[in-house]
Amino acid sequence: MNDWTLDELICVCISRQVEDGEVLAQGLNTPLVMAGFILAQQTHAPNVRFASAIGQSICQQWAPLGVAAQESAWMEHGLIHPGFVTAALDLLPKFHPKEFFRPAQIDRFGNTNNIAFGHDVARPRMRLPGSGGIPDVTVYSSRAYLYVPRHSPATFVERLDIRSGLGSDAARRRGEGPRYLVSDLGEFDWANGVMRLTSIHPGGTIESVQRKTRFTLDVAPDLRETIPPSSEELRLLREVVDPLGVRKLELLSGAARKAHLRDILAQEARYASS
Repeated sequence: MNDWTLDELICVCISRQVEDGEVLAQGLNTPLVMAGFILAQQTHAPNVRFASAIGQSICQQWAPLGVAAQESAWMEHGLIHPGFVTAALDLLPKFHPKEFFRPAQIDRFGNTNNIAFGHDVARPRMRLPGSGGIPDVTVYSSRAYLYVPRHSPATFVERLDIRSGLGSDAARRRGEGPRYLVSDLGEFDWANGVMRLTSIHPGGTIESVQRKTRFTLDVAPDLRETIPPSSEELRLLREVVDPLGVRKLELLSGAARKAHLRDILAQEARYASS
C-alpha cells in the first residue's frame, strides 16, 4: 500500500520540473502547482522567484497554502506589486517564466480549451472559467507546462470544441507548444510533436491510460514508472508547505470537495483566533 496520495505525487512531479533560479508563474486556484513550486524551493531550487496572480506580486518568500487569507499572505511577501496587466504584458515576457496551466480540454498536439464545452460559442453546453492569459502566453512561450488532476476522455479529446491555447501543431508558425503534462495517471511530453506517455504512475498500465484518452497515445521507448515521493518530500508537503491539505481540493468533487473546503476554513478560523 502506498504511503502517499495522488495529490502528493502530482505535486512532487511538478516540483521535479522546476530548475533553480527560474521565475515561476502561479495562476489563481492552482494549489497543486503552488505546492509543487514551494516544495521545489524547499528542496532543490532555493533561488526561484514566484510571480503570483494571488496578490499580483513578485515574491521570493512564500506562504503556506490556505483559502481565506491566501491573498494577504502573498501580498505581504511581495517584492513588487505590478498588477496583473503590467505583469502579464510587460514584465513576465522578459523573464520567460515557467507556468503550469490546467486545460479543460486538450488534443494530441497540446492545443487546449478553457472557454466552453460546445462548438456554438454563443450557446455553449457549459461555460468554463476562461483562458486568462493562455492565448497570449502560448503564442510565444517555450515554457508552458500542463497538469490534469483527473485524467478522463472528457479532457483528452480528438478535437477541441474551442481552441484557446496553442499546441505543437501551431509551432511552425507561432509558439512552441507545451513541454510537459502530468495527470493522475502519468507523465507526458511532446518530444515528437504529439502527446507521448513517458512514465506511468505506480499501479497503472499503458492500457489503463489509453482507455481514458480519446486519441491514440504515443509511448516513449524508455517508458518508466514514476518515482514516488520521498519521505522528506512528503514531510515538507504535509507539515510545512500545505498542512491544511488545500492541494486535495483539485482532485475532489461534489460533496467531498465541499466538506474538505469547510474543514480548511474551520482550521483557518481556529488559527486566526489563537
